[in-house]
Amino acid sequence: MPVGTLANVKTVTPAQLHDAGAQMVLANTYHLHLQPGEDLVAAAGGLHKFMGWSGPMLTDSGGFQVFSLSKIRTIAEEGVTFRSPRDGRIIHMPPEESIRIQNELGADVIMAFDECPPYPASREAVEAATQRTYRWLQRCINAHQRSDQALFGIVQGGVHLDLRQTAAQQLVHLDLPGYAIGGVSVGEPPELIQKIVQATTPLLPTDKPRYLMGVGTYREMAQAIAAGIDLFDCVIPTRLARHGSALVQGERWNLKNQRFRRDLTPLDETCQCYTCQNFTRAYLCHLIHAHEILAYTLLSIHNITELIGFSQSIRKAILQNQFVANFQKWLEPSTSNDQTDN
Repeated sequence: MPVGTLANVKTVTPAQLHDAGAQMVLANTYHLHLQPGEDLVAAAGGLHKFMGWSGPMLTDSGGFQVFSLSKIRTIAEEGVTFRSPRDGRIIHMPPEESIRIQNELGADVIMAFDECPPYPASREAVEAATQRTYRWLQRCINAHQRSDQALFGIVQGGVHLDLRQTAAQQLVHLDLPGYAIGGVSVGEPPELIQKIVQATTPLLPTDKPRYLMGVGTYREMAQAIAAGIDLFDCVIPTRLARHGSALVQGERWNLKNQRFRRDLTPLDETCQCYTCQNFTRAYLCHLIHAHEILAYTLLSIHNITELIGFSQSIRKAILQNQFVANFQKWLEPSTSNDQTDN
């Protein structure tokens, strides 16, 4: 799922997203609450109409901001209090408020409000956050008012597999429409992420969507899919684009590099995206050095197409019983830097 935090995937239009193969887009409750406000989005007919996207949408609950905005928030059993980074006003976000906002925004899938502990953290702190996440989930369920929105629960537990197991068992007992694994990609080494995913995913129902939050490299995705994960979101495609980099068959290419200045070949000759079918590496290099916004659009189109194409090729291989054979390179532990500059 391409990340459209503020009801837009940065630098690309909904039509370009569709052409890139995107099936679902993610937006963020906390940031949309700050700007423009859920009341305006609701008045516009909900997120889909507001941003012109007709496909499925998911809204994060604001729980990740409990982690990422740790310097401007306080946590209590009642909920989280933030100081707005925009204007300094105080924002109270109990679980019920997160659900109310998401009901107003109108996404197809909404996430329970959770506490995402950092890495590293003491076992006591992680256990407290995991238990609070479960209590908040129960409050989210009670507050949820729309039958046309699927509420997903989030498994926390840090790097402690026994806490993950307990959390997963508690969530499964509630028989939710879907389940997410949260609290990864918050500083852990890749091998720990893989260990958490491999241990936790099989504990979740196979007939419900299983969603790994915030992960989006080739290796992480392939290994998670092997464990049974269905959904991913990550800012990697557009963030790399804004830094002048492209994903090419799992590698990260820095298009600022002078070796591309006179290279008149497509970015990736095997890619069918609009960028690769119409422009050269030299042109992209030129746009980046000229600080032209078009560079970020063209690179975002390619990067999103690349990552979605990778997941589509895995799906096809699974249906043909060729997954392990075709993707062994990405299923093995990393021996080199994935998606690093070349």
